[in-house]
Amino acid sequence: FRSSLAADVLVPNVANAKRLFCSPSTDEKPQPSMLRHLTSKIKSTGPVTVAEYMREVLTNPVTGYYVKNNMLGPEGDFITSPEISQIFGELVGVWILSEWMGAGQPKQLQLVELGPGKGSLASDVLRVFGQLRSVLGGASVSLHLVEVSPALSRLQAQNLTGDSSQEADAEDEPVYRSGETAAGLPVSWYRRLDDVPTGFSIFVAHEFFDALPIHKFQRTEKGWREVMVDIDPDKEDQLRFVVAPSPTLSSSTLVQADESRSHVEVCAEGGVIVQQLARRIAEDGGAALIADYGHDGTKTDTFRGFKGHQLHDVLSSPGSADLTADVDFSFLRRMAESDVACLGPVTQRTFLKNMGIDSRMQVLLRNCSDPSTRKQLISSYDMLTNPSKMGERFHFFSLLHHSRLAKPKKVEGLTLEKRSPAPLPVAGFTKLKFS
Repeated sequence: FRSSLAADVLVPNVANAKRLFCSPSTDEKPQPSMLRHLTSKIKSTGPVTVAEYMREVLTNPVTGYYVKNNMLGPEGDFITSPEISQIFGELVGVWILSEWMGAGQPKQLQLVELGPGKGSLASDVLRVFGQLRSVLGGASVSLHLVEVSPALSRLQAQNLTGDSSQEADAEDEPVYRSGETAAGLPVSWYRRLDDVPTGFSIFVAHEFFDALPIHKFQRTEKGWREVMVDIDPDKEDQLRFVVAPSPTLSSSTLVQADESRSHVEVCAEGGVIVQQLARRIAEDGGAALIADYGHDGTKTDTFRGFKGHQLHDVLSSPGSADLTADVDFSFLRRMAESDVACLGPVTQRTFLKNMGIDSRMQVLLRNCSDPSTRKQLISSYDMLTNPSKMGERFHFFSLLHHSRLAKPKKVEGLTLEKRSPAPLPVAGFTKLKFS
């Protein structure tokens, strides 16, 4: 069975946009500590789910990939859109301000980012806030970062607060690090979304959901069965995929009754997080912008690994490579739509063009005389919007408070009939006109 799964795992055309133009990596010696930990676990309790495998490999507190590595940028395993061009972050900043205005400009604005990478996106967004301070008026703005990696939190702190951040005294403090930006904006770090204070919040999750653990299911003659990770009986230092002989709790509960695909990936943890976001938006107001590569319930096997910008066998040298799977936006919508309105997914190309990336590019090019900088601007624009690069591999999806899209009510007076103003169109998901 492994060969039928692995055949899809290592096909370059399913490579995600943040790890573009990859080729299969060469075999290397396994990472002993993580592999030893996993084989010991499997010998004790039997095969593990793909979700448990991903969770261990990526976030194990001692040897997890995200815990011990700085995996971003040219020297790491992948590059993200904010690393490619500041325009990306600027347009996300404009979207956040637009939604804050669409909500009636509340006095408090919490910007909450899940999995903030190096802090580049947050930095670009805050620069937009600084430039449009007059729009924000007297609103109280704060930045809240949900980050499990100690190494990345230190990098984010350096980029956003310089040397002004401090770690909490106790390990179990909800806010494990805090600081201030140069402009005096408070920044707080949390391990869990639950720990972020309540209040009007705009949530941003860029390339966050793709790294959450997935369960994999295979349709068989006996019904749906879960795909598990086991030790290869012929080679004790290697792992392989197997199909559970009988139903598991996950295969009995996570696959939709009307599912037509033969192989399905379900990110239960992503479902829980999107429900948390939806509940918070419904109760406290706000919005969420989720940007990731994914699909709307059509793809099957997208689980893959990346190491040094190359595709990497997901079961080889666990802990040395990034593991990822496409986000199923139809599943996120199903989990969230009872509490909030959902928009999208739309392609990154559509979102950025709707946000005015072409106008912004014209301004930057007009004001730029240096040939190498101009070349870099044009190259980054192409990378972000070209359909064969990031333009159509990435998608944007939004959660909004139901009132945000409510139709205007008629207000009837004695002698005249007035309408309350129509809601602002939702930027990025609607084509806006720029004067």
